[in-house]
Amino acid sequence: MAHTANRRQFNRLLLAGTLGAGPGLVAAADMPLFDTHIHYSHDAWELVPPKQAVAILRQAGLRGALVSSSNDQGTQMLMAEAPELIVPELRPYRSRGETGTWVRDDGVLRYLEERLAKYRYVGIGEFHLYGADAELPVPRRMVALARERNLVLHAHSDTDAIDRLFGQWPQARILWAHSGFARPEKVRELLRRHARLWCDLAFRGDHATGTKVEPAWRDAFLEFPDRFMIGTDTFTPERWHYVGSHASYSRGWLADLPASLAQRIGWGNAEALLRGLAPAPN
Repeated sequence: MAHTANRRQFNRLLLAGTLGAGPGLVAAADMPLFDTHIHYSHDAWELVPPKQAVAILRQAGLRGALVSSSNDQGTQMLMAEAPELIVPELRPYRSRGETGTWVRDDGVLRYLEERLAKYRYVGIGEFHLYGADAELPVPRRMVALARERNLVLHAHSDTDAIDRLFGQWPQARILWAHSGFARPEKVRELLRRHARLWCDLAFRGDHATGTKVEPAWRDAFLEFPDRFMIGTDTFTPERWHYVGSHASYSRGWLADLPASLAQRIGWGNAEALLRGLAPAPN
């Protein structure tokens, strides 16, 4: 699958960017980052206990982390450990195996409603949703719940589903996970179409080679300086051990951009989109 190939490429480039660090990495070594794609699901809790997970995020130099989990208990455990660091979103999955079934599962709605009544979140996601499935009753009700509470939608989706989500809620704020794994030209096309669409760069690997930003992506970043943000994607427990090296990799290629643009992508855009919605620390 294309996503699997992207992951293999990303791992190779991550290793190259970390071990082959040049002047750009050194210059950006102290840049704070806001990671907008962190999962802490049930299979990670024993391998990486909450205190260790928070320590990993802090050691990576993160000023914020958008966290979701399957189930939501993982997010709540990290919130309890570091409410000033963790920015919570609610995933519609109660376990890891629901990514392909949730769109037809009415139980998901009961789960979302129960969690939304009990806790505060900045968004719903990351959820997997493609094409016409966005029109099914369960996703449509999920969008309505987000609309009622003014929550961001964090969508792992194709362009068709993104268009359909905005069709249901034109004023939505959608964070497009992985920038849809689309080519930068297609990403720019969708950003032009939807003024309230943002993109995370989690698990891309094609936007930079080592510490050099690819020209097509540089053009996208320059055209839409306020619409991109970084992300790691800890989609398996083992990925937690990449958080620090991914932060170093990100600082490396960000240093190849103008300083103000690097700061926006590294943390400023995420702060602007998410912090105003975040629950206040106790």
